[in-house]
Amino acid sequence: MLIDSTDRTVPITVFARTPATPAVAFRIIAPIDLRRVFLADRFFPGIAEVSDQTDTWDHAGVARRPRFTDGSQATEALTEYVEGHGFAYELTGFTNALATLALGVRGEFSFLPDGGGTMIRWTYEFKPRPGRAWIVAGPFRPLWQRYMQAALDRMVAVVAEGE
Repeated sequence: MLIDSTDRTVPITVFARTPATPAVAFRIIAPIDLRRVFLADRFFPGIAEVSDQTDTWDHAGVARRPRFTDGSQATEALTEYVEGHGFAYELTGFTNALATLALGVRGEFSFLPDGGGTMIRWTYEFKPRPGRAWIVAGPFRPLWQRYMQAALDRMVAVVAEGE
């Protein structure tokens, strides 16, 4: 496990609403094609492909390798999966600039009932390298939060297409 209760982490959370039910939003977002939603911007690469996936992305223990548009990569492992409600994963082994800032990231999606639709909560919890928390919590945070929100907004658009 990458993060435990003694670690000092830097969480960054974004939210989005969809009129889809939690079950529908989960069904579409959990296995989403990452290339559709993680697009390059001025500060961060997009995802060019996903390789080496060990099984279907629907249970804890599955791993894969996102490869970014700048040629870098990371390892992603699904750590929790509760059908219709949420899932969590860890990203480690970054080969880009994130490797200098963080030992890894725990990502978590929650799909919460919101009237007739869903409130989606997505958190990236960074485990900073020693002496780097101030960078992640300071100048990095608003840039990453904007990148995450744009990706989540694209996910919600994919949900709308798939209903």
